[in-house]
Amino acid sequence: MTSTESQPTTDALVERDWWRPDTADWWMGVLFAIGSTCFAVASFVSQWASVPRPGVGVTFFVGSIFFTSAAFLQLRTSQTRADRLASLIQFVGTLFFNISTFEGMKRGFDARQTNLRVWTPDVFGSICFLVSSALAYAVVHRPSTAWRIAALNLLGSIFFGVSAIAALVEPSTSEPVSAAIANAGTTAGALCFFAGALMLVPKAASP
Repeated sequence: MTSTESQPTTDALVERDWWRPDTADWWMGVLFAIGSTCFAVASFVSQWASVPRPGVGVTFFVGSIFFTSAAFLQLRTSQTRADRLASLIQFVGTLFFNISTFEGMKRGFDARQTNLRVWTPDVFGSICFLVSSALAYAVVHRPSTAWRIAALNLLGSIFFGVSAIAALVEPSTSEPVSAAIANAGTTAGALCFFAGALMLVPKAASP
């Protein structure tokens, strides 16, 4: 085969089909991407005091619902035992984020109540994400698209964990350990999840 004849095949291999609503991977990618965008935007704008807090809280909560929807779909479509376990842990983690972000929309909590009702489920959710992504990373073949997605999700989970630790409210000041680190960690983690989600959406065109 000459180089001229092989060129169409090479071009076809790099094409991507971005519209695949009939596949579960497409929906998982879209839902995770929307949820990640909500978290990234909400955490990024949180650094400005002029931003309305209720709006930030609602954005986080909406993002967590998209996370849960995507995680439920992933759980339903998991085929191997390892995939089901990782997906189940991830789904539980999203439920913790539902609780944390929902409680975070409320006002009037003291430091103890905030740590119990907002921070604690946030920590459990972050732990679930970290365990789930570590399990997924351990079983995928490398190098591959699945491995790159798993690596991004693992890195995002680490950032979420750092954010959760920094978000602990100190009773003496009623302020987080470091709001800057908490916001930065959430933003970085959400961007990692977003990148991984985008890799799920397209599929290489068949030659």
